[in-house]
Amino acid sequence: MILGIGSDLCDIRRIARSLERFGERFTHRVFTEGERAKSDRRAARAPSYARRFAAKEACAKALGTGLSHGVFWRDMEVVNLPGGRPTLRLTGGALARLRAMLPEGHEARVHVSLTDDPPLAQAFVIIEAVPIGTP
Repeated sequence: MILGIGSDLCDIRRIARSLERFGERFTHRVFTEGERAKSDRRAARAPSYARRFAAKEACAKALGTGLSHGVFWRDMEVVNLPGGRPTLRLTGGALARLRAMLPEGHEARVHVSLTDDPPLAQAFVIIEAVPIGTP
């Protein structure tokens, strides 16, 4: 069953300006160490950061909290599954909210779709509850 859906559209130019103006102060506030390492390896840093920013916004919407109620930027980390498919690793307040949403006997699956077509980056997040042990 679907527990939450979120989407976000992000202007890559806005992220580029934040990177230029605030540098590490911005990236360390919003992104995890793993996200920074992955984005900083890319020639086009701003689109990579923008996709991740959009994913965090979309996830916060899917959780039903936005960036409040104890859910912070770095509680949501864009990671890739072994085949390369993106997903989100939740910690802290985001994980607590996710656990509170889950019906008993279910586990969460977080589906993420990321794209960009400059000057925009977009993300969709679907949080699904499936019975424990479902393949």
